[in-house]
Amino acid sequence: MTGTFTTRTINITTGSTETLHDLTNVCSAFLREVAHGRNGLLNIFTPHETSGLAIIETGAGSDDDLLAVLRDVLPADDHWQHRHGSPGRSSAHMLPALVPPHATLPVVDGELELGTSQSVVLVNTDRDNPERQVRLSFLS
Repeated sequence: MTGTFTTRTINITTGSTETLHDLTNVCSAFLREVAHGRNGLLNIFTPHETSGLAIIETGAGSDDDLLAVLRDVLPADDHWQHRHGSPGRSSAHMLPALVPPHATLPVVDGELELGTSQSVVLVNTDRDNPERQVRLSFLS
């Protein structure tokens, strides 16, 4: 049995505030186009040093809670050794150590296998860079 690999890069505009951008529908649409009912893995990757990917419940307050936790753990102040960009931006460079820039998820019968309330989100705390890329790769 020969496997297939399909990949695509999408561009996301996150705006100038800290945000969680829901990618679940984009991931599902990509799989409808390329998976054709097959089983496999969806790998999601963002090639930025100041953003990450999370699997989290959205819309019930968890998304705001995650941003609040990140503000507490990674305060946007001037105590960081790594400094460039606007004041407080250095904390965003620590984000991928806590929220990784990648996720690999199961695909069953061509559909993303998530829990009932789970969503795939791009986490961006860098207000200086509102343009992000996300690479979706399906392997079957």
